[in-house]
Amino acid sequence: MRKAKELLINFIRGFCMALADSVPGVSGGTIAFLLGFYDRFIGSLDDLFHGKGPARVAALSFLVKLAFGWIVGFGLSAAALTSFFDSHIYEVSSLFMGFIVFAIPIVVLEEKRVLKGRARNLAFAVLGAAFVVAVTLLNPTAGSGMSVAVEHLDLGLAIYVFFAAMVAITAMVLPGISGSTLLLIFGLYVPVMGAVRAVMGLDMAYLPVLLVFAAGVATGVLVFVRLIRRCLERFRSQTVYAVLGMMAGSLYSIAQGPLTLAVPQPAMELATFSPLYFVAGGLVVGGLQLMRRRLEDPADAAGAAPETKSPACEPNRQPDLP
Repeated sequence: MRKAKELLINFIRGFCMALADSVPGVSGGTIAFLLGFYDRFIGSLDDLFHGKGPARVAALSFLVKLAFGWIVGFGLSAAALTSFFDSHIYEVSSLFMGFIVFAIPIVVLEEKRVLKGRARNLAFAVLGAAFVVAVTLLNPTAGSGMSVAVEHLDLGLAIYVFFAAMVAITAMVLPGISGSTLLLIFGLYVPVMGAVRAVMGLDMAYLPVLLVFAAGVATGVLVFVRLIRRCLERFRSQTVYAVLGMMAGSLYSIAQGPLTLAVPQPAMELATFSPLYFVAGGLVVGGLQLMRRRLEDPADAAGAAPETKSPACEPNRQPDLP
């Protein structure tokens, strides 16, 4: 029974991460942070490639369960949500703006132990915000004017897709910046999601580009995840401030997202902003927090004393840093 519950919990976690990863605006890393298993997620990715013995086996077991939900969620999203995103770009953008704005205070509360008394590290928040804004401003292309079918996949495009995937997966595992938003910035979001839908429909003309994309994702995990884990362990305060800055900076990126659609639309303005969807984004954050409480470690559900918090209740907490 406990194994079945653990499988269901990780399926739901992976499913929620996939919904965030597949639509520009919020990263799967943000979902992992809000659901309280971000450190375990990063640690498992690192242990999968660099761990030994029991650590690697445990990491593989956790990630396979997570991946099951992620694949289902991403497939459903690719088939349905992306078309809604294209036709209701301002509503979706307002939704994710609400998600980010309401998520920032939660991250601050989760990490107040490493943020309190370290105001000097606000510089890292400024750098994080500046990084996201700079990447948005350096957008090399708008829309989806490139084809990624096999007959158009030359060496230059393959290298571009590989590099974009490597950068995007890094963003997907970082709370604060969306990998799908970066794909929009690179002009690859619509082509890649279209390739996923085509392969799901058994059109293998798009399989080569997805293999190149997958190779870039694997390389990004190998290269950057260990760095992220070390930063969280040794420089957690600075890293969390940088993440908060990236979350704030992503508001600008989301507002500029319509410019990178297949048929570019004007950037979001006050007239196209939807307060209703913005509030809905906040409700999503509240729902995720409620879900987190429901998905606590089985030890908590079994009746742990309220004043005795299990490690799983605060997976993002670390000892005070100097």
